[in-house]
Amino acid sequence: MTSGDTKTLSPTRDAGSDRAAVRAPLLFLCLESHRPFAPAARLSLAGIDEVTFGRGAPRSFERPSPRRLAVRVDDAWMSTNHARIGKVLGRFTIEDLGSKNGTRVNGEAVTRAALADGDLLELGRTFFVFREGLVVSPDEPPIVEVSADGAKAPGLATLLPSLGRAYETLAVISRATLPILVTGETGTGKEVTARAIHALSGRPGAYVALNCGALPESLVEAELFGHRRGAFSDAKEDRPGLVRAADRGTLFLDEIGELRPPAQAALLRVLEEREVRPIGATSPVKVDVRFVSATNRGLEKMVSAGAFRADLFHRLAGHHIELSPLRERREDLFLVAASLIERHAGAEASRVRFHPSAARVMFEYGFPGNARELEKVLGAALALAGGGEVGLEHLPPWARGEAADEPAAAVKEGEGEPLREELVRLFREHKGNVSAVARVMGKARMQVQRWMKRYGIDPEAFKK
Repeated sequence: MTSGDTKTLSPTRDAGSDRAAVRAPLLFLCLESHRPFAPAARLSLAGIDEVTFGRGAPRSFERPSPRRLAVRVDDAWMSTNHARIGKVLGRFTIEDLGSKNGTRVNGEAVTRAALADGDLLELGRTFFVFREGLVVSPDEPPIVEVSADGAKAPGLATLLPSLGRAYETLAVISRATLPILVTGETGTGKEVTARAIHALSGRPGAYVALNCGALPESLVEAELFGHRRGAFSDAKEDRPGLVRAADRGTLFLDEIGELRPPAQAALLRVLEEREVRPIGATSPVKVDVRFVSATNRGLEKMVSAGAFRADLFHRLAGHHIELSPLRERREDLFLVAASLIERHAGAEASRVRFHPSAARVMFEYGFPGNARELEKVLGAALALAGGGEVGLEHLPPWARGEAADEPAAAVKEGEGEPLREELVRLFREHKGNVSAVARVMGKARMQVQRWMKRYGIDPEAFKK
């Protein structure tokens, strides 16, 4: 099967399909660092005993026999017969086949290595991530290719089966008028998702955004519902308000958890009655608005604590989608990066390249600030690279393992032992996988290696 024969991600059709879903080993082709806009790919290893890798143009994924998969990548740094993945005692193992530039697993050169869940594989200038078992639906094709510009809407590109199904559901829900609640950590792309919902909705009206946390309580109702001229001392003209400005469109309420109780009650009335009464007006005005809300706070806990109205919560959460942090979407890292590169580099985006060492540390870093931090890192790197290849020297200090990345508090007297205990706990939990520990801690791999040396921690002791 060539890359041209692959299919796009299929939605889960019904609850029966969900019940029939199974766990399958997957291999993700996440990045060709010499051409970062090449589509990413997800390859199912279910029923596969051997995968061979080599240089070839055009890129292809072929099945020479039912239990073999041949991967060919247009990568000049990859040998014709570069490496193979095979099963040894039921476990996948990678073996270098005498390639010129070698094979790396989690940044370390190897000739042969057993693969663990989440391992980063580097062949030439192409990066793969191995996953031991993710839930897939039976109707999903064995090979899926995804590009940032091929998503249903900007920001909705993913290789992950579970997130792909969530996006498929969101695309269907977007065409209805049901309110949608988007949750997730800071920087996970909640507003990008809200814009995608509006784009997919087909609604002819405007997309209007309001940051509830930045609005003084005294101005909330005037901003949302508008006012008539003379309604109060500064009301020198009629204002329609944001709800009416979004008529037949979408109103995005960011940081909805910051909305004070009086404003919550007023917003609930709009949701229930589909009408607004501008301040100073004697009669309400009918509106047709799709509400999308977002928060990084736990609204259900706020409801239990009495800080957020239960009836408003249930109205806003007609459909709920939770966005995963970037550290849990490493397979998607450069899909997200591609759209950000286009935003910053514009017409020069096609010239962007990444040195493998730079791409490697980006995969290993946890990006605690999520896509927002990734955008900041890329913006600076592209400017410093000046149109050339992005290297380690263009990335922040954490990429080079410099001491500036280490919190000073970690080396103060009395604080070393708690850090060591945390490291030991994480190494035990992740079976000695240094990259996994680095991602969970939101640190570069080199930073964790420095701590290992300082505290005398041997990751091999946790692999037994």
